[in-house]
Amino acid sequence: MFKVPPVPAQRLPALLRAMPKAELHIHIEGSLEPEMIFALAQRNGVQLPYASVEALRSAYAFTDLQSFLDIYYAGASVLLHEQDFYDLGRAYLARAAMDNVAHAELFFDPQTHTARGVAMETVVGGLHRACVEARAELGISSALILCFLRHLSEEDAFATLAEAEPHLARIDGFGLDSSEKGNPPSKFERVFARCRALGKPVVAHAGEEGPPEYIGQALDLLGSARIDHGVRALEDAGLVARLVREGVPLTVCPLSNIRLCVFKTMADHTLGQLLAQGVKVTLNSDDPAYFGGYMNDNIRAVQAAFHFDAATWYRLARNSFEASFASDAEKSGWIARLDACVAAG
Repeated sequence: MFKVPPVPAQRLPALLRAMPKAELHIHIEGSLEPEMIFALAQRNGVQLPYASVEALRSAYAFTDLQSFLDIYYAGASVLLHEQDFYDLGRAYLARAAMDNVAHAELFFDPQTHTARGVAMETVVGGLHRACVEARAELGISSALILCFLRHLSEEDAFATLAEAEPHLARIDGFGLDSSEKGNPPSKFERVFARCRALGKPVVAHAGEEGPPEYIGQALDLLGSARIDHGVRALEDAGLVARLVREGVPLTVCPLSNIRLCVFKTMADHTLGQLLAQGVKVTLNSDDPAYFGGYMNDNIRAVQAAFHFDAATWYRLARNSFEASFASDAEKSGWIARLDACVAAG
């Protein structure tokens, strides 16, 4: 294992900006900035219930997950054509590359769009084209993870999966998102069994607003390779011990958790305790257009609250590569880049 050299405090901010890292919890629709919402609305003739970019941004005063989702789905209504999804994907990947994100695994919610008559091919086609071109032009690797909306029915999820199957060559995994309350992972056990049978890895949101029990369900019933959020795991000591023992990664989204009132302040976040107990934590931005920060913004906010040393940040970045669904060769290459960056200080 690479030994992290001491880094003077004054040089640490520059190192954190420069470190290569992976982002494993990013909802691509959640990167839809207000300016792009208005531009696409004008291009597509969609009437918005807000008079200006400023009026829309001022509505981002969320009290919980559902209050965010209401605006999130309204914003997504401007996405109608393949070019819209391409523009959305390219904008995020360009922004991520600026933060030295070497690899991003993008969640997308097709049910949000197919319910409005947008074809699965339109969604997947635009996002996949953005990923291919960003890799060639920006050097950023990416993957697409189709997420099922848990507030909808199992039947709806199965129908979405059937629509997705002709496009499996461009879909790298499956996930579960949307409102946890009243929608346990067990609701989708059969759907995820089918996803795994198709040879794709699966992940699931659990333990953000939902109880720690949902984390166990995601692991045992869905076969989840990672837990998205998982910040309530500390309420169950046995669960934490399992996460450490099995090396289950958590894709933690600090600014999101504050904006959605999961924690009152960053200092209250369980991130530090999870790391101290040996949980394989990664940092991510979730829905950066709505929660006030992309990857490096989250890193800065966490550092301001916890004052981690370079070794901890190295661990977080390395965790992100190890927890990705990339090939072993790709992971080794990124980790070598990370080692070189940290060695140079």
